[in-house]
Amino acid sequence: MNNMNFYNHNESTTRHTEKDHQLKINNRKLLEITGVREVDSFDNEEFLLETVMGYLIVRGHNLQLKNLDVGEGIVSIKGKIYEISYMDDQHQEKAKGIFSKLFR
Repeated sequence: MNNMNFYNHNESTTRHTEKDHQLKINNRKLLEITGVREVDSFDNEEFLLETVMGYLIVRGHNLQLKNLDVGEGIVSIKGKIYEISYMDDQHQEKAKGIFSKLFR
C-alpha cells in the first residue's frame, strides 16, 4: 500500500519542463522550429512566432505554414527563407504593434 501511495505522489509532483527550442533549415526551403508557444501572425513574406526563447521573425518569399503542432510547439514553414531574427524584450511590443496594424 505504501509503495502505491509513494508512486502516486511522485507522479503528481512531476514538474512540466520548458520545451527545447531548435531551428532546422533545409536548403533555405524548409524551416522546422521547436519550442513555439504561439504563431502571432503570418503572411507569404513574414512570420512572427513567440518561442520559449523570445519572439522570432522569419522573412522570405512564398512562405507557407506547412505544419503546426500546437501541443508539441512545432512549426514547419516552407518557401524561400531570406532572414531569421530574434526580437529582444525592447522590440517585442513594437513587433506586435506593427503586425496588429497590418492585420486589422
